[in-house]
Amino acid sequence: MSKKVSLRKRPNILFILADDMGYGDFSLFNKGLSHTPALDQLTREGICLTQHYAGSPVCAPSRASLITGRYPHRTGAIDTLEGRGLDRLSLKEVTLADVLKSEGYATGIIGKWHLGALDPRYHPNARGFDEFVGFRGGWQDYYRWRLDYNGVFRKADGRYLTDVFTEEAIKFLRRHKDEPFFLHLTYNAPHFPLQVPEEEVKPFLEKGKFTRGVCLIYGMIQRMDRGIGHILEELRTLKLEKNTILLFTSDNGPQFGGEGQMCTTRFNYDFRGCKGNVYEGGIRVPMILRWPDGFDGGRYVDEMIHFVDWFPTLLAACGLKVPKNIKLDGQNMLPILQGEKKKYQKKRFWQWNRYTPILTSNAAMRDGDWKLVRPPIPETLLVSPADADMDRALKYEPEKFNDICRDPEPERKIPSPPAAQLFNLAEDPFEEKDLAPEYPDKVERMLRELERWFEEVERERRTIKE
Repeated sequence: MSKKVSLRKRPNILFILADDMGYGDFSLFNKGLSHTPALDQLTREGICLTQHYAGSPVCAPSRASLITGRYPHRTGAIDTLEGRGLDRLSLKEVTLADVLKSEGYATGIIGKWHLGALDPRYHPNARGFDEFVGFRGGWQDYYRWRLDYNGVFRKADGRYLTDVFTEEAIKFLRRHKDEPFFLHLTYNAPHFPLQVPEEEVKPFLEKGKFTRGVCLIYGMIQRMDRGIGHILEELRTLKLEKNTILLFTSDNGPQFGGEGQMCTTRFNYDFRGCKGNVYEGGIRVPMILRWPDGFDGGRYVDEMIHFVDWFPTLLAACGLKVPKNIKLDGQNMLPILQGEKKKYQKKRFWQWNRYTPILTSNAAMRDGDWKLVRPPIPETLLVSPADADMDRALKYEPEKFNDICRDPEPERKIPSPPAAQLFNLAEDPFEEKDLAPEYPDKVERMLRELERWFEEVERERRTIKE
């Protein structure tokens, strides 16, 4: 058998990542509040994971864990502030694209990168992706966009950004239909700024049930869903549907907040919390996957799967091994997805705050059904006014910057942390009853494990000298 024929039999991977979207944003799960027919159909045809977790409650760290199979602290990508380089994926990290490219896959990323800007060493083309169309920071204007096409910049031409990414994805599929490919399609919808053609907003405004902010988000999701529908049709046309592993998820939970008509707080399956915190609403995210040649569809899978698990799982699905020099936190969950019974790691960890990580704020551990939470300390989640101004300027005046800000972190007064909380998610998935007072020994044990994990990943992060 020739190498070309052998490669062709390997499955393609189309990994679609939305930005700040929750379970409650699917019309299938919210009784028609939104309108997501393509995603709803995918859910019916494929596998829906009910306990799927992002790597972090915010963008960049979560994406780092997804693409490396490692906890974000290890990778150096600890925050969203690209102006300070806190989103940079360490150059020592090996990405999923690196491995697949070395095995003959065509690799591309279209959309949001957010794992290093302002330095060509962190460009997607240097991190395993043959092709890149998108932006490297945390967000982008949907009309006044400036996109990087493999290092060449193009300015907005009147098209809506979500549509641009859909069109570029379809072009990628056509270019690579005769070879195995890995396409990471990273829509920035429905992330801020809340912008979408008014015809997408009107149906939701007419319902009279939502703020304008929620209507804008539902409109943005509807537009993205329509694009996904076009991509699904293209896969059928190109006869790629059966041997393509298609995955859809979000980098973290939905963004809530805002005032008056621009408030974005909405239904999210009654999970506690939202983007930015480690309660379920911030880290438990939808995952729909379909692979007709490899999975029986029409199923729900209840086992816990974390972003770090996709690196080894997708390699296994492609018949490939994890390189020996990589130390992963993830595990191969392919047998679980194929309906087999398998023992797997049931302990997982999260932690995030602004600037240097602080264990006592916004951290969590899952051990089977039990979840320990160190609640967020609000003072640790604030961005300085200067950094907020720089973040906006990077999007609209990028030519003013040629390096990250290397000033000391802003000074902060951090108060004593609140008491740890304990929840049994099997009995209380919405984290309504804190059981810490009833199980002090369990709390103490889990706190020690969380501390050991944090010390280990932080020790590795501190070895990064870039």
